[in-house]
Amino acid sequence: MSRVLLIGLLALSSTAGAETARARLDAFAKGLQSVSAGFEQTVFDANDKPGKKTSGTLAVQAPRQFRWDVSKPYEQQIVADGMHVWIYDPDLEQVTVRSQSVEEAHSPLTVLTDLAQLDRDFAASEQGEHDGLSWLRLKSKAKEPEFEYADFGFACADAAKKTCGGAVVLQRMLFKDTLGNRTETRFSDWQRNPKLAADRFTFTPPPGVDVIGEVKPGAEVHPLND
Repeated sequence: MSRVLLIGLLALSSTAGAETARARLDAFAKGLQSVSAGFEQTVFDANDKPGKKTSGTLAVQAPRQFRWDVSKPYEQQIVADGMHVWIYDPDLEQVTVRSQSVEEAHSPLTVLTDLAQLDRDFAASEQGEHDGLSWLRLKSKAKEPEFEYADFGFACADAAKKTCGGAVVLQRMLFKDTLGNRTETRFSDWQRNPKLAADRFTFTPPPGVDVIGEVKPGAEVHPLND
């Protein structure tokens, strides 16, 4: 679930004065190179009963490198190096590796740094204002989508303002999968365009852990380009 929720990793902050959710997303993406933040997320089942809660930090480097570190209630690392997505579970002493292009297929993750993909692969619709946020919904155009929808909730950085006229932040993301499960992610402490070390987006399996999947021979670690 966490790696799919990486769809929200890049939805961060903006300095534009846009007021619709789509315009805020467009303004946010302009000039974005890197970002970091904290997150808390809760999974709800099809009956809306809350279950697992996790928290941690994230970092993103345009166009498609990201790192998702879960710290509570267990540790997990998800690292996208541009060629592969690595999922490391220390408690299980296990690493799962997948092709990043396959992992991202029909996912709204990439549209946040490649808005041209949004209109090509997704149907975007304004969801109005509720819970004090302006909401945008993305639904995949794929014949067999891997999720029902992903909603992004934007707010003014200055909560006292009704119209932003300045900084915009993504406060929440709601993701519903095809089984009816829903995950809510709340973001905090956004830092826009921080300097992130290159090795933050590389991963080497620790000695002795089981590696499930296949690394493409001779693959170079670099941001994934279209």
